[in-house]
Amino acid sequence: MQNADNKREHFGSRITTIIAFAAAAIGLGNIWRFPYMVGENGGSAFILLYVIASALISLPILFSEIIIGRRAGVNAYDSMAKLRPGKKIWKWAGILPVFIPLFITSYYSVIGGWALDFLCRAGMLQFVRSGPELASGIFDSYISSTWTPIATHLVFLALAFGILLFGVKAGIERFCKICLPVLFFITIGIAIYSLTLPGAMDGVRYLLVPDFSRLDFQTATNALAQSFFSLSLGMGIGITFASYIPRNENITVTAGYTAISDLVYALIAGFAIIPAIFAAGITPEAGPGLIFKSLPYIFAKISLKAPITSVIVSVFFFVSVLLAALSSIIAMCEVGVDALIGKLGMKRRNACLLLFVICGAAGILCSLSFGPLSGVSIAGMSIFDFFDWSSSNILLFIMALLAIIFTGFAMKKEDLYDEFTNGGTLPFNRRIFPYYRFLIRWVCPLAILLLFVSNFIK
Repeated sequence: MQNADNKREHFGSRITTIIAFAAAAIGLGNIWRFPYMVGENGGSAFILLYVIASALISLPILFSEIIIGRRAGVNAYDSMAKLRPGKKIWKWAGILPVFIPLFITSYYSVIGGWALDFLCRAGMLQFVRSGPELASGIFDSYISSTWTPIATHLVFLALAFGILLFGVKAGIERFCKICLPVLFFITIGIAIYSLTLPGAMDGVRYLLVPDFSRLDFQTATNALAQSFFSLSLGMGIGITFASYIPRNENITVTAGYTAISDLVYALIAGFAIIPAIFAAGITPEAGPGLIFKSLPYIFAKISLKAPITSVIVSVFFFVSVLLAALSSIIAMCEVGVDALIGKLGMKRRNACLLLFVICGAAGILCSLSFGPLSGVSIAGMSIFDFFDWSSSNILLFIMALLAIIFTGFAMKKEDLYDEFTNGGTLPFNRRIFPYYRFLIRWVCPLAILLLFVSNFIK
């Protein structure tokens, strides 16, 4: 295998590598997006397709991103160009894994600001005092205002970049080691409580008993899209974080544990939210505002009989949303920070400050699209919706397709084998290598193209 840059920071051990990758994958895609996608797509039938898509399509793509990052040992912008010198297409392609996560950060940080605001509201007993009907309307009133959402968005973004200032080990690794166990612990506790609510078993059946009549092509493509989003594919995170992996690390172990952790947490989040939704008599098809509209209503209803319990559960719930949002944003912003350090020689402090200004400004536009800029339309969508739709349905797929084309066709087979098997020293990896290569050359590209085309077929 190629020698890595000895000056580059690396994760401290196998367990911290796995924790960092898992924390990067586990985020808003699990606790915000997964529950409402399950609700909109028929429950457990969608989950079944999501698991299949993750195993057969998304996991091989994650392998490919990790192989590119570790083999190159540099920032995401330079990785493919370093492995295929002289090919200008891969030099220009390096722009995407840096641009995409920053593009997503611009609206993701707005959602992180929502979580921060609602955590403060829960702590100040606003859901308890307002009553169920008023609680459910807080979200619409809040996001349509001007200054408060902007302030929370910027504070949240400053928290993320504040952690990134400390670097890979002292910043990212230390945060992930604390964040991931706390996130699992809190969400499991909320799930257990949710299951004790009267009527919660209807939500459990919705999650466990498949309704195959709900299965169609759109459900399948939504499941594949969710697996992409949940594992943070196409965002440059896998490439960047893999460049911090020690040379003796088994990438199938890292990727496998990442995918399993991501799936388990998504299911826990589903059991924390969907049964509570059913217990409150709310439709699970509430869309992106599910946790910010329905959950305050539920917390307010709980407060009618158990106000203390309501406060505790609501505070811990929005702590978990805030931590999930931070883990997502930190991973995405590190891609850009690392690229600026490696490509332009910037100091980490200056790179963080520059990206804070850029993402902060773009996020302000996304935030204002619910209020003063609600009349501004891009391709028939609000600014926020355009950022969300174009990243989720176009940019991620283009980058994922480039990653598997690179590893499946541009890299030499012997180099790919060398990296996948650690120089032929891993027996299990040697056995599954032909299946992995077949998937990234033929199955994954077809799935991505079908998914891409489905976005334009109504």
